[in-house]
Amino acid sequence: MTPKLTATTLATSSCNMAQPLIHLRPCGAALSSSEAHRSLLDALEAHQVAVEFQCRSGYCGACRLRLLAGEVKYHREPLAFVGRGEILPCCCQPVDDIELELSSPPPKL
Repeated sequence: MTPKLTATTLATSSCNMAQPLIHLRPCGAALSSSEAHRSLLDALEAHQVAVEFQCRSGYCGACRLRLLAGEVKYHREPLAFVGRGEILPCCCQPVDDIELELSSPPPKL
């Protein structure tokens, strides 16, 4: 049986594809990401979320975060080691809604 799609369902699906949400743990904030952001790190910085970084190219691994849910795609494979459940936000974009674990709480939005 095919589910019935409504205008609301289609609009929601289109919005999610164009702008994945970035859910931050442990604070629970949900931030938008857009194609205007060159990387996930850029999106986090646009929302004033402080993430340690150095190279912005995937070489050093300083920006390493835990990906709890969702999927990201890399512009190019990072040279720094990326363990299971980790991402380098400096060189990737969310494919769909994601959930990240931050080591320190972000500013209140």
